[in-house]
Amino acid sequence: MKKFLSIIAVLGIVLSLVACTSTPAEPVEEATDKLVVYTPNSEGIINAVIPLFEQTYGVEVELIQAGTGELMTRLQSEASAPYADVMFGGSKSQFAANPDIFQDYVSENDQYVIEAYRNTSGYMSSYVLDGSVLVVNTDLIGDIEINGYADLLNPALKGKIATADPSASSSAFAQLTNALLAMGGYESEEAWAYVEALVDQWDGKIASGSSAVYKSVAAGEMVVGLSYEDPCATLVRDGANVKIVYPEEGTVFLPATMAIVKGATNIVNAKLFIDFVLSEEVQNIFGSTLTNRPVREGAATADYMTPMSDIYVIVEDQEYVSANKKAIVERYTEIFASLQ
Repeated sequence: MKKFLSIIAVLGIVLSLVACTSTPAEPVEEATDKLVVYTPNSEGIINAVIPLFEQTYGVEVELIQAGTGELMTRLQSEASAPYADVMFGGSKSQFAANPDIFQDYVSENDQYVIEAYRNTSGYMSSYVLDGSVLVVNTDLIGDIEINGYADLLNPALKGKIATADPSASSSAFAQLTNALLAMGGYESEEAWAYVEALVDQWDGKIASGSSAVYKSVAAGEMVVGLSYEDPCATLVRDGANVKIVYPEEGTVFLPATMAIVKGATNIVNAKLFIDFVLSEEVQNIFGSTLTNRPVREGAATADYMTPMSDIYVIVEDQEYVSANKKAIVERYTEIFASLQ
């Protein structure tokens, strides 16, 4: 009997030691009633998504709006104590250049995304496609012909072309790489000569951000702008005195991207937000009531959007652009500085 009790005692000690040395359980993610979102998105997307998310989940969203480059810099500076939970918007190349500030999350709705735009990185989720376009003020253009990039070199347009800074704005960087690809290729000296001629046409005028570009054209402050399809199509739909030109040399459509910030305080709501934006309901809103091209298979698309079949689409080498973004920006910056 004593021997049996001794065995039981030894087993108890062993089990207690195993329990003490076992791997601790993963911390439980606690739900909150808040979400902090950094975004460079247009008002159309923001107004369609944010209030509906708040209403659906009873979550209060704090929105911080600025250019993509500015927000990425802020996220890097806050990395040790993140303030944002989600970065909502910006090009894939800019997210890929900053993987250390985001955490892995693949939405349950990713399986319904068009295969080419699914989350294969583990952290970047695409939610709409956006094309680089030229937006033209129809009251100011007169008899100047603008069908593509080459036409922007018309001397009559010098100082009248709106653009953001490609080193800070995702849409402006997308325009830079679109122009390079369309005019000969990323490493083509002919294409870079075109970029130099185009920068000279800007006459040193750089808009404060991507939204300032299309707004300045609609307001009659500039004749033409290097912009992106979503807000420009909204202006056209709403009757503004502008038209969209899809460059005849080729238009690149890139996925807008979102991701959860590493160390996010409101992680449960951050995951809900990613799922929500990729839901059938929101993707249909993007395609049927706004001016976006959804990424979800079978999502509705409004008939006021220019059919893709009417646009000459060229395909960006996203891996090359992501890997060479720094070099591309540096060469552009050198060109801009040399012309001032």
